[in-house]
Amino acid sequence: MKQGSSESIADRPPKLLDQMRMRIREKHYSLRTERAYVYWARWYIRFHGLRHPKEMGGPEIQAFMSFLVNERHISGSTHTQALCALLFLYKSVLEIDLPWIEGIHRPKRPPKRPVVLTPQEVNLVFAQMTGVHKLFAQMLYGTGMRLSECAGLRIKDVDFQRREITIREGKGGKDRVTMLPLSLVAPLREHIEQSRLLWHEDRTSLRPGVMLPHALERKYPKAGEQLGWFWVFPSDHESTDPRSGIVRRHHIYQQTVQRAIKRAVEAAKLTKPATTHSFRHAFATQLLESGYDIRTVQELLGHTDVSTTMIYLHVLNKGGRGVTSPMDQASLQA
Repeated sequence: MKQGSSESIADRPPKLLDQMRMRIREKHYSLRTERAYVYWARWYIRFHGLRHPKEMGGPEIQAFMSFLVNERHISGSTHTQALCALLFLYKSVLEIDLPWIEGIHRPKRPPKRPVVLTPQEVNLVFAQMTGVHKLFAQMLYGTGMRLSECAGLRIKDVDFQRREITIREGKGGKDRVTMLPLSLVAPLREHIEQSRLLWHEDRTSLRPGVMLPHALERKYPKAGEQLGWFWVFPSDHESTDPRSGIVRRHHIYQQTVQRAIKRAVEAAKLTKPATTHSFRHAFATQLLESGYDIRTVQELLGHTDVSTTMIYLHVLNKGGRGVTSPMDQASLQA
């Protein structure tokens, strides 16, 4: 009896949210995207009294999105994320046609000016930082990498001879190359030597190798134990892999870097709401100020569309779009 019941449980199809997770992983979406999509799908189902999404459609999605906008006051970007999650649920998981999608209201996202730090402000922030967090922030500023890209950097992707860093699977799954600043070569070499000690400790203790992308872990089972695949910025402790359940060393926790930079910005007494991404904005703006071509900056940042890069043309340190104020002209003539 027990054996029969266990077989019947095993024969049951996976639950809807588990199906969604599997489909997301088949498409090689990031863990962050997986968690966000499952979060919105679960909320949508609970909002409608645990009804199955197959029983619902356009009106129910519209009601849920209206609730998020009017009651929860979500931003335009959050609205887009929630709607994309529900569209993924219907189109890719349930495989339901969406002829009513055009009728769903999508709020316009007003363009926002990025928070850009001047070189002086950047130095003030660096002066309040030490150790690995300082080097991490300097890497963000000196290379234009995103927080997740720098955290996930592997030792094999740092080329000291050519002074290049290869960024694997950045936003949109694209690879690109950026420069390694000459001023960071020595401190980064020293830091990687410390990372090598952690790698050696893991190998001596016979711990599992680091996580590898996609199916590489099955194709090359021992690759995760090689030094080249080890993290440039490893965590100082082990953690459980959220997908495989394996306990091993992951890269540095992104939130710890965000907190360290936030404390440094406050200690530097800056009035700008600077974050980790502000270093990337400063990188792009200062390259354009130095006269580099916008296409070059686009490639270094990994932007698909040059119009995304062009936003930095409007925040160059010329004040008021480079227009001379009548007050200044009057002062010159006085």
